[in-house]
Amino acid sequence: MTQDTSRERPRPDLGEASSALVRVYATEAEASRSGARSFADRALEAVAERGRFTVALSGGDTPRLMYEMLATPELARSIPWDRVHVFWGDDRGVAPDHPRSNFRMAREALLDHVDIPAANVHRIQGELPATEAARLYESELRSVFGGGPALPRFDLIHLGIGGDGHTASLFPGEPSLHESSRWVLDAIDRSHHDEPRVTFTFPVINAARAVEVLVLEPAKADVVHRVLSERGEVDVLPARGIAPTGEHVWLLSTGAARRLASAGQR
Repeated sequence: MTQDTSRERPRPDLGEASSALVRVYATEAEASRSGARSFADRALEAVAERGRFTVALSGGDTPRLMYEMLATPELARSIPWDRVHVFWGDDRGVAPDHPRSNFRMAREALLDHVDIPAANVHRIQGELPATEAARLYESELRSVFGGGPALPRFDLIHLGIGGDGHTASLFPGEPSLHESSRWVLDAIDRSHHDEPRVTFTFPVINAARAVEVLVLEPAKADVVHRVLSERGEVDVLPARGIAPTGEHVWLLSTGAARRLASAGQR
């Protein structure tokens, strides 16, 4: 196996429920490989301890390489896919075969190449009106995790961030940032033609046993620095609302972390 060449640094105290561990990798491929290996390790641990592994995937282009690595024989054959339940933290209001579908990207990069039962793949029905899709997805979560008041506790939630600091489909200035009871909401991406979205809320995200945030793009170095190094409101930088009760890890390429390094946070 390739040596882990990451550098680790604790996030400055932000007064949140948990302090993030920031891991910086020399290349985008190394950061993606670390995410893939973490997925595999956490899957084995969860199945051994609880009989299944529940994971929520992120979308966009950033995690594609990580998913492709998970589909390689080296990692895929080590994962008990029949015990894996895959969800999505958010998706766009599009059909499952649409080029902008987060489900489609994960299916093409990963799910089509592993032996996971169709019943274990829990997609957001983006082809439906967003309000209806959100209602049905929350019902799906309750059917898998139990219908009581307790929040679903995912073994792992993958996230990314946008250039505006959003995560999942929790956007700056939106009331969804302060939702305390609903598990899933419909949302609007006002930066992309008012595109409808469906998204987990922060209570679901922060109930996870582990949250990993993968950021590879050098163009996001400024927003990474703002989220991890400055004090600011969740309304302005939604990713600052990530504060899981479990592990909180950021996987960064050196390009995405360059502002952190320049600030001397090694």
